[in-house]
Amino acid sequence: MAQTRAQQPTSESRPARTYDAIIVGAGFSGLYQLHCLRDRLGLSVRVLEAADGVGGTWYWNRYPGARCDSESYYYSYSFSPELEQDWEWTERYPEHSEILRYLNHVAERFDLLRDIQFETRVTGAAFDEARDRWSVTTASGERFEAPFLITAVGCLSAANVPAIEGLERFAGEWYHTGRWPHEGVDFAGKRVGLIGTGSTGIQATPVIAAQAAHLTVFQRTANYSVPARNGPMSPEVQREIKANYAAIREKARASTNGHPFDVSEQSALDVTEEERRARYEAAWERGGLRFRAVFRDLLLDKAANDTASEFIRAKIRSIVKDPEVAAKLTPTDHPFASKRPPIDTDYFETFNRDNVLLVDLKATPIEEIVPEGVRTRDATYPLDVIVFATGFDALTGPLLALDIRGSGGRPLKEAWAAGPRTYLGLQTPGFPNLFTITGPGSPSVLTNMPIAIEQHVEWITRCIAHLRERGLARIEATPEATEAWVAHVNEAAHATLLPMANSSWYLGANVPGKPRVFMPYAGGMARYRSHCEAVAAKGYEGFALR
Repeated sequence: MAQTRAQQPTSESRPARTYDAIIVGAGFSGLYQLHCLRDRLGLSVRVLEAADGVGGTWYWNRYPGARCDSESYYYSYSFSPELEQDWEWTERYPEHSEILRYLNHVAERFDLLRDIQFETRVTGAAFDEARDRWSVTTASGERFEAPFLITAVGCLSAANVPAIEGLERFAGEWYHTGRWPHEGVDFAGKRVGLIGTGSTGIQATPVIAAQAAHLTVFQRTANYSVPARNGPMSPEVQREIKANYAAIREKARASTNGHPFDVSEQSALDVTEEERRARYEAAWERGGLRFRAVFRDLLLDKAANDTASEFIRAKIRSIVKDPEVAAKLTPTDHPFASKRPPIDTDYFETFNRDNVLLVDLKATPIEEIVPEGVRTRDATYPLDVIVFATGFDALTGPLLALDIRGSGGRPLKEAWAAGPRTYLGLQTPGFPNLFTITGPGSPSVLTNMPIAIEQHVEWITRCIAHLRERGLARIEATPEATEAWVAHVNEAAHATLLPMANSSWYLGANVPGKPRVFMPYAGGMARYRSHCEAVAAKGYEGFALR
């Protein structure tokens, strides 16, 4: 006889499924962590993923123009030489669909899908101190238990939809770029409003403008951007890369930001104005993130940075035909690359189109959304579609959404009430056996992510192997080591110009009420790696093991 709703077993009464480790998330991090724990250590592992497929960030971010800003050949795994040789990238900067195809290929090639449970949203995780185990619950009422819980939820996965009055009354359609419909959105003949001009807005603007009848871009903060110069990956370049992959990976791991290119050893102030301009021009023409590598001190010395900032400002003024629009698009309130430095394809050129309008929200803020569109202090803009390119509750948001509770039932949200406090970005005191891949306090978003992810996953794998080999059941970051690391993270940030961007999501400034704390580690990937290796070599110094 069928059970009535009242008779359905609760999550507390359902038997828990037990594993050696539970991983939350099936993007770059979760897939590699599964491979390492299952295939290298022989553990029983379950990956819980809210989506119905692999991909993580690239599953959800399918907005028009969505691409990676790291070049394809090194925005990839390095753990398998065979994978490197087999996979063919088609473009210099891969589109979201190509990255998704790559991750699906990886999941199939390494037989990962059998241990991933899709359409499973984690709604809670609690640590049982008596048994040194994590109990994880899902939206459907399932329960899972394991000694180790590893979050692979990504740094940019909790969509930030601003609480603008009247949104629920809007008569048209609205979308957030981080939760884009898989079937796409048809902008033909429509009046579109795009809110936000960070990396996502800069990518989406030219594509939407080419499709829509009219596009209104609502800009809070003007942004620097450098041309991507995207194009096909030629067979000759493919062959050269594959022949030199070992050296490419070595250079990436030894670099500050996980990119396999050299940063100049010269200061921007040590060359003549003519030489400096020539180098900037060459970097502008080459395109991409290497623009930051023209001189060593662009993020260390304000006077040096001013030379790059002014070069880009002059480029904006030369590209945008209307001087008033160019002035609105010219950033003046933060140094170049102190916010995430976008790269683009025809972003500034798009504002020369007759069907594109720029609204400066600093001069005329949004007051409400009305049924017919967006109303600012000075005007109402009729719209059929609103696109929120307003980013994410970065780094902490995805973790806090899991409702993680550590020793004594203390919520992670409470432990991080004044900002995230981690040791190496890997663990938080009071939350034993919980590992966070690319968590706050690690280089994470300041790097080429696969490099940071592989380093974290391999460190966590070796740590768990260490514990199991010695019959140890528990590892927890100590408060003393954590406080020292938090102080070092702050010190590293303030040795750069990064904290000067007051509106940056690196500081959590895009989310109302979020503590203003610089979250990623700005000391560089190579330096961070050496810290982690030293900690492990000293018997996991700064962690309490038992």
